Amino acid sequence: MLNIFRARLHQGARTVQFPDQEPTLPPRFRGRPLLDASRCADGCTACVDACPTGAVTAGPDRLALDLARCLFCADCVEACPEGAIGFSSDFRLAERARSRLLVRSPVPTPTTPDGARELVLAKELLRLFGRSLKLRVISTGGCGGCEAEVNVLGTVVFDLSRFGIQYVASPRHADGLLITGPVTSHMREALRKTYDAIPEPRLVIAVGACAISGGPYVDHPEVHNGADSTVPVDLYVPGCPPHPLTILEGLIGLLGRTREAAR
Repeated sequence: MLNIFRARLHQGARTVQFPDQEPTLPPRFRGRPLLDASRCADGCTACVDACPTGAVTAGPDRLALDLARCLFCADCVEACPEGAIGFSSDFRLAERARSRLLVRSPVPTPTTPDGARELVLAKELLRLFGRSLKLRVISTGGCGGCEAEVNVLGTVVFDLSRFGIQYVASPRHADGLLITGPVTSHMREALRKTYDAIPEPRLVIAVGACAISGGPYVDHPEVHNGADSTVPVDLYVPGCPPHPLTILEGLIGLLGRTREAAR
């Protein structure tokens, strides 16, 4: 028993200090894309041709990458002869509007004075959910990748419950849905019924490229290209799969618990 206590003291705190401290991510981590259209050669479409989901578009002095479709596979990076595409270590990718998942070069004029991302719920919803948010997780045909990242948020490392967010077993006990998977034909009705069982007001979070756009299965006849084909979505968390910190940052951002607000 003493050896157990000694080992536990030696290990120290296991929970990451985010959002109070910036997390340390591995060098190979792929976060928000970095695009530089000025490097593109005239008529070059190598990155467009390499993308398996059609996430990359290019034109004269213009380059764009749709995070809704991006698998973060880096095929576009390897195909680009000019180094016009890369990935940063910025894990803050979640957005309230799907249109804001489009990364462009040149960078468009920001919609807010400082270009800040706004995730926080409306005042009344924040009053209801700000201290306690119960989510029913539903996989609508996913491969298991996003499901694993969602599940790991409940471990001691990330400890989702410290922000008042918990997963529940019944939609009737939930405040919202957290959806993974491309919404297959077999799961569409189940998703609709689960959504209808949640009392209003209710939230919907789409996690992963599949849940946002269909991911690698986009336009397949047996999928419906994401959750918003069936239910309204309040938060999009891109990735294939998204890092747990990307999911966590999006969820606590909804509740106004950004890094600055947490201090």
